[in-house]
Amino acid sequence: QVQLTESGGGPAETGGSLRLSCATVGMHYGDFCMAWFRQAPGKEREGVAFIDSSGNTRYVDSVKGRFTISEDTAKKTLYLQMNNLKPEDTARYYCAAADAPFRCATVTYKFWGRGTQVTVSS
Repeated sequence: QVQLTESGGGPAETGGSLRLSCATVGMHYGDFCMAWFRQAPGKEREGVAFIDSSGNTRYVDSVKGRFTISEDTAKKTLYLQMNNLKPEDTARYYCAAADAPFRCATVTYKFWGRGTQVTVSS
């Protein structure tokens, strides 16, 4: 059974940093797309950062240059380093895994964590 567990969220000030982690269990980590999504109150969920089975990454424009997605395949853990945080980054952040290796921004994500809250104050 695949399980994804996020951690590392919390309060932050504008300009601050947070590092999110996503521990995975029960999957062949590294073979499929992994991603971070976020959802703010009253807004649709959006994909923030993606990493494919070759390690190629892709970001939504609003976080380019500030967020970095990475992974430790030995630990089966996904990360999201968030720097220069802004109030508009406030959202619940979710880790997700697809059952496809590429085209990660467009595939359907099959497995989801419960999320971790990030709140950025101005």
